[in-house]
Amino acid sequence: MDVHGEVEAAHRSDWAAVVAATVRVTRDLDLAEECAQDAFTKALETWPRVGVPDRPRGWLVTVASNRARDVLRRSAAWRRALPLLVVDDVAPGPDALEEPPVVPDDTLRLVFTCCHPALARDAQVALTLRLVCGLATADVARAFLVREATMAARLTRAKKKIAAARIPYRVPSREDLPARVGAVCEVLHLVFTAGHAAPSGERLVRAELVDAAVRQARTLHHLLPAERQVAGLLALFLLVDARRAAREDDDGRLVLLADQDRGLWRRDQVEEGTALLAHALGGGEPHRYAVEAAIAAVHAEAPTWEDTDWDEIVGLYDVLLARWPSPVVELNRAVALGLRDGPRAGLAALDAVAGEPALAGYGYLSAARADFLRRLGLWAAARAAYEEALVLTANGAERQFLEQRLRDVEGRLV
Repeated sequence: MDVHGEVEAAHRSDWAAVVAATVRVTRDLDLAEECAQDAFTKALETWPRVGVPDRPRGWLVTVASNRARDVLRRSAAWRRALPLLVVDDVAPGPDALEEPPVVPDDTLRLVFTCCHPALARDAQVALTLRLVCGLATADVARAFLVREATMAARLTRAKKKIAAARIPYRVPSREDLPARVGAVCEVLHLVFTAGHAAPSGERLVRAELVDAAVRQARTLHHLLPAERQVAGLLALFLLVDARRAAREDDDGRLVLLADQDRGLWRRDQVEEGTALLAHALGGGEPHRYAVEAAIAAVHAEAPTWEDTDWDEIVGLYDVLLARWPSPVVELNRAVALGLRDGPRAGLAALDAVAGEPALAGYGYLSAARADFLRRLGLWAAARAAYEEALVLTANGAERQFLEQRLRDVEGRLV
């Protein structure tokens, strides 16, 4: 039995549940994280000797909680921890049996906890990715397009603020939900992104992150059905994730959108996402998630790659740039422009954004340049761009794809 693999699988699926359960003991997010990590370390030491337990999550929660109690007993930590985090829900009223819990999903509850308004937005998102999703600091940094050292410092500052200011984290009341929803949506968007295109590891997709983001977005939509931002977010997730089965071949190799078997796309998700998108686009200015979902819908509606309406996609990216400008949106628009107007136009658009500091270590920029250069038959320049993309890419499936493209290009130079 691959015990190390079993621990890794448990970390992917159960990290948030272990942290959330331990928080109830520690009332301190930092200490809860440390105890959760200790539990996974203990599993690596114990499971090879005694076997993987029937209920790994329960085993990990027990070990983490016991570790937390030991720490609190052996120190004065309880004096520090007790005021930090209020974890009890509001006492049930006479309608408690009829009224469902405000936040019925434990993981989503922890997301709301991390997204306390006393913290800056970037700290809320980064802290949630680290505590809820268990992403390594390097992976969180990639999600924000910053250096690992910068992100480590940001996380440390957020935890120090929690400890120093004794921020009273609470499960939000129903009245507080709308004010907190923006940060939670941003967190779920980054969780989904980190799962849909895993920044590191051998797998292209981290299905547990994608599934968690979709599940929590559904819960949020159930809680706030009139919130168009949430409807757009869920629509985006469903429309993009509908392609999951077609994104890899039987050997786990990456398949580009242009080459995917569209018969494998989940039409039920496309239909549900399209219906949600109609709601998200109605009644005023759309949120950026709705515009991104509209881009995904254009792809979903095209029966073949050749039938893709690139005019509409470029126009939607123009809307995104006008209202929510970012280097990544500029990069994606440049790629769409190249697919509409040809590789020379794409290269010119990429050159216009190449100087953005946030894209300096972004492998997709180099990969996009390499593809346009390859299409133009500029083999030496394409080889250099593929080599650069490989240096900047940590995901194993993406690296395998780039290595094959590099070999093809080098074959042209012989």
